[in-house]
Amino acid sequence: MYGKDRQPKDQPFVNYWMHNGHIRVNEEKMSKSLGNFFLIRDVLKRFDPEVLRFFMLRAHYRSPINYSDTQLEESRSGLARLYTALASVPVVHSVLDTESPWVKRFSDAMNDDFNTPEAIAALFDLATEVNRAQGEEKIQLASILKGLAGTLNFLQRDPSSFLQAGSPADAGNEQLSVAEIEKQIAARATAKQAKDFALSDQIRKSLLEQGVVLEDKPGGITEWRRN
Repeated sequence: MYGKDRQPKDQPFVNYWMHNGHIRVNEEKMSKSLGNFFLIRDVLKRFDPEVLRFFMLRAHYRSPINYSDTQLEESRSGLARLYTALASVPVVHSVLDTESPWVKRFSDAMNDDFNTPEAIAALFDLATEVNRAQGEEKIQLASILKGLAGTLNFLQRDPSSFLQAGSPADAGNEQLSVAEIEKQIAARATAKQAKDFALSDQIRKSLLEQGVVLEDKPGGITEWRRN
């Protein structure tokens, strides 16, 4: 087989062989005979491409990866957590500081046989620090978070475009439109100004039951995302 893969003039076909783990479906071996295989185009009808990318990166390339709707939903929730850390933060695009302990931890993981699970674990820890930080430190940490995630080609969209989009599978289902959500948020703001906190809480609860999470920010601003 190696001989067949040699190119003309005796040039090597590749320099490195990388053996990846097998794909399992709901903890069973994927096979055509079992009928439990899937097509990427069908998966993308139900899940955002970025969620699929994140799902695959959460497993080491040499380890088996278990495909299931539950795993993809968990990946969507994890990605939403990272995007939430970047929401409302004016990220500064700059060259990553190689002296940063976060950059070093991420780089060490990637240099350890492309250990993406450990690299992503570092990003989750960094997101926690972004949420705790204030002022300039928050901006710097958020910039590092986005920059590191960019090396794996995710977390590059505007946070609100991801957090408010829902999944492709929801597009065909009945879900509140952006206009309807904004109308409810405006009604809640009016109720709060009138000190009708019971109505304000009722609107928040109703939106939550319909998969919409509200987050009140300083200055009377309310941000929202789909749960």
